[in-house]
Amino acid sequence: MIKVPPYLKKGDTIGIICTSGFMPAAKAATCIQTLEKWGYRVQTGKTLGNQYHYFSGTDAERLEDLQQMLDDTNIKAILCARGGYGLSRIIDAVDFKKFKRHPKWIIGFSDITVLHAHIQRQLQIATLHSPMVSAFNDGGAAGPYVQSLKKALSGKALQYRANPHPFNQTGIASGKLVGGNLAILAHLVGSASSLLTQKNILVIEDVGEYTYNVDRMLIQLKRAGLLAGLAGLVVGGFTEMKDTTIPFGQEVYSIIQQHVAEYDYPVCFDFPVSHGTENYAVKLGMDYQFTVTPKKVQLKEIR
Repeated sequence: MIKVPPYLKKGDTIGIICTSGFMPAAKAATCIQTLEKWGYRVQTGKTLGNQYHYFSGTDAERLEDLQQMLDDTNIKAILCARGGYGLSRIIDAVDFKKFKRHPKWIIGFSDITVLHAHIQRQLQIATLHSPMVSAFNDGGAAGPYVQSLKKALSGKALQYRANPHPFNQTGIASGKLVGGNLAILAHLVGSASSLLTQKNILVIEDVGEYTYNVDRMLIQLKRAGLLAGLAGLVVGGFTEMKDTTIPFGQEVYSIIQQHVAEYDYPVCFDFPVSHGTENYAVKLGMDYQFTVTPKKVQLKEIR
């Protein structure tokens, strides 16, 4: 059984940290103001605005900041400011004992998929795949994607629709929603953080990859048994894709469709979960109903 962290109420504190790549503190100003307008308090960690080469601190500094936020029972949710790379360097050193006794919402996407996957595999605690700090800037705070985070934190059941796509495979399924960034999911295969996908609904998205590498990562998941036996597959945005000088010969959605065509579970393409603007908050580890018809795509949280 999945354990659901307490939903937030006004006056609760949200911690903001950088677990991976560097982010200037100024970029978090709008996010902090917005969270406070929503009625929450905000506590920033030492890694926000800190820089050590590419990272938001040394491995030791980032580990310490994450550990402090996980252990502090006054912190009711942890919003990771950005992704990038770095969590897999420290995940095995994180002590989750207090977090297991007092779970809280872990929020983010991209490299934060390491945390999502590890927590679901090892602890069976729900987490939030969601917009991060930069999504609040340039008017994004008032948009539907950041607002979906507000709804998720307050405990509202989430329900989304997407446009039909010619590659969709129809069907109706239910199961726990798992997944995140494709590159990270492939990176975690064979580790203590590798996802269990059987009878679950898998969501994948990515950014800035070469098309041939998407093909390679899907083969990795397939050979590891992560694509067979799914309840369903939600293919999110694959943004800023690149091709080699000699073209690979297929677009990214065509590559994915080819790899999953042999399976009889429902599949949808271009669902609004991505590295782009269109990035709804979804509760990983929670039960959803997934419906794909020729005219309708719906992902609905089951209570």
